[in-house]
Amino acid sequence: MTRILIVDDNARVRAALRVCLKMKEDWVVCGEAENGDAAIELVRTVKPDVVLLDYAMPVMNGLEAARIMSGLAPECSILMYTMFATPQLSELAAAAGVRAVLSKDVNGIGAVMEAIEAVASRSATGCESEALRPRFDARDRASTELK
Repeated sequence: MTRILIVDDNARVRAALRVCLKMKEDWVVCGEAENGDAAIELVRTVKPDVVLLDYAMPVMNGLEAARIMSGLAPECSILMYTMFATPQLSELAAAAGVRAVLSKDVNGIGAVMEAIEAVASRSATGCESEALRPRFDARDRASTELK
């Protein structure tokens, strides 16, 4: 069972993600937060396998939260899902412990589900997946593999 924490300041985005993620029988949404500070508390208490994290949020942004979460739960895979996906953000996110940055504009929910599957599979097999490799469009906004 893969435990997923959804972190986004937009309640509609959280609700849409929750509905899509619940379609996978072996995934469970173990919590939701509207900012990075609340997400950190949930990481401490619900111990997710994957955090699906927005970047731009009030109180504490996704980068700041990812830095703290990575120290608290290094076994947890952090995926950033944002409107602001750029190669520059991807570099900063990698340094903060984020496994991949996914663009809400370019990638869509299918790519999010593939990325979650990839990090869950990698935990089990140790192999990297194509779902976490770079995907850019003409505007340089995309999904970028992070170490």
